[in-house]
Amino acid sequence: MLLKIEGLTKIFGGITAAKDICCQVNEGNIFALIGPNGAGKTTIFNLITGMLKPDGGTIAIDGKELIGLKPYQIAAAGITRTFQNLQLFGDMTVLENVITGAYLKGKTGFIKSMLPLPGKSREDLRIKEEARALLKDIGLEKAAGIPAATLPFGQQRLLEIARAMASGPRLLLLDEPAAGLNSMETKELAGYLMQLRSQGLTMLLIEHDVETVMEVADRIMVLNFGCAICEGTPAEIQRDPAVIKAYLGEDGNVA
Repeated sequence: MLLKIEGLTKIFGGITAAKDICCQVNEGNIFALIGPNGAGKTTIFNLITGMLKPDGGTIAIDGKELIGLKPYQIAAAGITRTFQNLQLFGDMTVLENVITGAYLKGKTGFIKSMLPLPGKSREDLRIKEEARALLKDIGLEKAAGIPAATLPFGQQRLLEIARAMASGPRLLLLDEPAAGLNSMETKELAGYLMQLRSQGLTMLLIEHDVETVMEVADRIMVLNFGCAICEGTPAEIQRDPAVIKAYLGEDGNVA
């Protein structure tokens, strides 16, 4: 078990966005959060990453409590996220975008990377090599020198994940990575996520494309109005009457 959440609660002006959420995410698994808009999925991500302070509960990675830590301290603990809205540096090259993520784990750091410090050139070379390897993994090595904004939307999504991977996360939080993708791009994304899982990466996934979730996730939690109404394997989720009624549709189809 890598991530453990117990009793996580967040209230906004009398509205409960997350109520007594409990789950465990095992190392090397993809754990998905699904549910209608406003179900509390992104709130949970913001609580895990320290962008919001919970009103109750605990969040721990490897037994280390995260509540009370600053977002940069949580990132240093090995938790990285992407956002539903792309957060790339459009004027920077594809390679430079990945390199900015790599400096989060480097000894130099992003600000110091711009200064002529001893040993910086060796670290620069190592980081650039690692960044190129990540681009090769997603098929963008030939696009390394072009501005990120010129990439097709689907490739920008993959680039954002590669940049997050450059920081060497233990837990990667993905907020609707398939949003805006066509069917072919979504299949490429699913393949990349399964490739990352095969390499041992643990992921927490928010996704509205239920078909993709059923394909890639090891376990799924279904949220509705801030409450967890079901948790289980994809097969268990598809058979659960409460899930079918609240989210999948009366016939249980996920397509």
